[in-house]
Amino acid sequence: MPTVAVETMKVNNGSVLLEEKPKEASTEKSWLSRYRQLAHYFSLLCFLLIVVTLLLTLSLVQITFTFQSQSALQENKLKYLTHRLEELNQSYRLLFSQYPALNQYCSVSNSSTGETVCTPCPAGWTPNGEKCFLFSQDRADWISSQYRCMALGGAVATVQTEEEQVFLWGKAQSLSQGDSYWLGLRGGGGDGGWQWSDGSLVEKGPGFWEREPNNADSRELCGRLTPRDDYRKSWFTYRCSNLLRRVCERRQATLQ
Repeated sequence: MPTVAVETMKVNNGSVLLEEKPKEASTEKSWLSRYRQLAHYFSLLCFLLIVVTLLLTLSLVQITFTFQSQSALQENKLKYLTHRLEELNQSYRLLFSQYPALNQYCSVSNSSTGETVCTPCPAGWTPNGEKCFLFSQDRADWISSQYRCMALGGAVATVQTEEEQVFLWGKAQSLSQGDSYWLGLRGGGGDGGWQWSDGSLVEKGPGFWEREPNNADSRELCGRLTPRDDYRKSWFTYRCSNLLRRVCERRQATLQ
């Protein structure tokens, strides 16, 4: 029921009449205006939520698509690498079946992965230039030393260049602490001169004698390497029957 106001009015005959007059509904209009504002804000909020939801959905779809693409790419790469690994393993097995000698040049470096490392020289041998050298720990006479080197696929070492001499001298110094090693030097050649174990003449190559040997009395003498201060004077004559360590040499491995 609407609120009313009472107002007095005078008429001509002097009587007073009471008259009801409706009051303006200002309160209702105020609430209606606020309701409309709230509805407007709510609609705007809903619109913004819809926009945000759409953007998030699009972003999620894009991220999912990118992830699936990258996953497929990584899977293809993994398949390719697995295939290549299998091909390499097959080639590796074929190589070792064709060249069994590789087993003495290759060793497993990582037991968990089976990784194999191959070197141009067998285990225990030291590469230098195109040769492999082995410095023995046991002692033997010159002939026995030659046989023992031959049993390993080599011979008592020969020195063809000054670089080889420097290498052998330096290695002997670091290993022997003054011990001497048999070289492939032997006296009493066809003309009484010195020759290497491979038959070549010493006089036709570099020489590093401490003192030039006497060729006239050299049949029972062989050559030893004694690593003193000067590599240019580290060859000495020694009776072949004496016991010394030895330096063996062999060619580095090649596939032929």
